[in-house]
Amino acid sequence: MIKINPEDEQHILLNVAEQLCIAARTAPKAYGEDSIVTGIVYGEELKKLQEEMIKIGKEKNLNFLIRDAGNIEGKVVVLIGTRLKKHQSLFCISRDEMEGKCIESAIDIGIAIGSAVSTAMQLKVDNRIMLSIGLAALNLNLLKEDVKMIYGIPLSISGKNPFFDRR
Repeated sequence: MIKINPEDEQHILLNVAEQLCIAARTAPKAYGEDSIVTGIVYGEELKKLQEEMIKIGKEKNLNFLIRDAGNIEGKVVVLIGTRLKKHQSLFCISRDEMEGKCIESAIDIGIAIGSAVSTAMQLKVDNRIMLSIGLAALNLNLLKEDVKMIYGIPLSISGKNPFFDRR
């Protein structure tokens, strides 16, 4: 038996996506409190996510959402989100600005995303961090209603990274 271009098989990208979720989960967190939520989107759910990206793009005249929706077609997407922490610390923004929520949640998600894309880099899998995916995922409550920040990381294994030099 011989497999030609076995990297084209979706189960390989799903395995990589799981490894990115593990990297996000095990990344350091402020206060040792885990508020990170991860998910993997593909197939029919990915089509719903794309439709939501296009809808938001048209409603808000944000063409990059429409472009990004086309860019992730047929891919596997990792979602990394966070619930907001309510600790008081030196890094808290005034209560009026964020209802007493601290920026540690934003720092935690940044570290988790960095850990995930570092894993993708080590595995030589094309990826890009996309806010556009996160906006649509938030609208669809893909990671539960208590998750307030989400970013998406589409994955691809191909001869050229499809997430750069986009039009």
